[in-house]
Amino acid sequence: MAAAARRPGRPPVLLGLRDAPMAAPSRGGGQAPAWATNKLGGCADAVPSVRLGCPGCGVCGAALLHLVQVYCPLEASPYHRVANVFACAGRGCWGQPRSWKVLRSQYLQTEEKEARDRSSKQKQESNFAANDWYEEADDWGVCDEAESPVYTSLQLLGLNEVMMSSSLSREVECASQFQQLCLSEAADMSGPLRMRAPVREGTAAASSAPVFQPYYISVVDEEDYTGFLDTDHADKLLKEYQQREGVDLEQLMSESFAGEGDNEKYEKSEVKSRDHAFHKFMKRISVCHEQILRYSWGGQPLFITCPPANINKGIPACSNCGSNRVFEFQLMPALVSMLQSDTDLSVEFGTAIVYTCERSCWPTNHQTPLEEFIFVQEDPDQKLFK
Repeated sequence: MAAAARRPGRPPVLLGLRDAPMAAPSRGGGQAPAWATNKLGGCADAVPSVRLGCPGCGVCGAALLHLVQVYCPLEASPYHRVANVFACAGRGCWGQPRSWKVLRSQYLQTEEKEARDRSSKQKQESNFAANDWYEEADDWGVCDEAESPVYTSLQLLGLNEVMMSSSLSREVECASQFQQLCLSEAADMSGPLRMRAPVREGTAAASSAPVFQPYYISVVDEEDYTGFLDTDHADKLLKEYQQREGVDLEQLMSESFAGEGDNEKYEKSEVKSRDHAFHKFMKRISVCHEQILRYSWGGQPLFITCPPANINKGIPACSNCGSNRVFEFQLMPALVSMLQSDTDLSVEFGTAIVYTCERSCWPTNHQTPLEEFIFVQEDPDQKLFK
């Protein structure tokens, strides 16, 4: 079935799905380096020349667990680009803004190419040429139309349909040495917003850092699911929510499915705003309820509960260059049950929304990652996505 035409002026939305478990380490020609792999769990992989530390929780001081790694180079940018999200598994830290971190690392493509050429002149450059990224159908940033810089789509490497084959075997690596992580300091947010502003935090000892079992993340375009709305699944979850919360499901359904955009008149409804936001969230993800990540650089996040009215003012500027931050991706509640470990670790949340520098700035010869901004919303019903 052909994909539906994109809505004018809107960036694409790419969905991350849990794929195969990461195989035992092995080396083979044509494999992407560990840092160019999209994955959940495992250890964060450092790009060359950047020293990753083991971030510590700003609440309890424990080592943060690595949740996801997203390889997300910007189209027409000279940099490889990786984002890593960490969170604390301490039950008392769940939902606390200072118990989360998102780190962005970059690496010049020319430096990477030169390093590969030095190591082996016979290696083909098929997976790393900028012109080839745009041709991957499963990339984060495939886009059919030219868009403004803010809405420029991003592209991911090495996540096509081959991911589904049994030949998957990429190296699972942890950073060989954890060093002190120095992050740019910014003012803490205060007030009613449950937000995490970049601050200087300590790092935990590498030896104490636990890990979740690693899995590859495959990528699909949300529009590929157009016409396959799983309303039965959405209705089942919403009925369970209705029974627990005492909300009027029929009223919610009639208002939400009446239309989009201008046709939605939630402000006139007597149903609580948080229920409207939750229902809208459930309706949108019902097309692919197994999604663990939504990616749309320069697009709009999907809130699980009604966000604060001043949320845009609460998003701090980039601590390095002073530019505004834009939405890039968010972690979804389905990820919670997929974070598995041998020690019964877990992290609970509704959605974690990541905002990054709109310029994707990177200082020359920089050797530590830049911390970005993350806004965490708790799940209004923790039982719903289990």
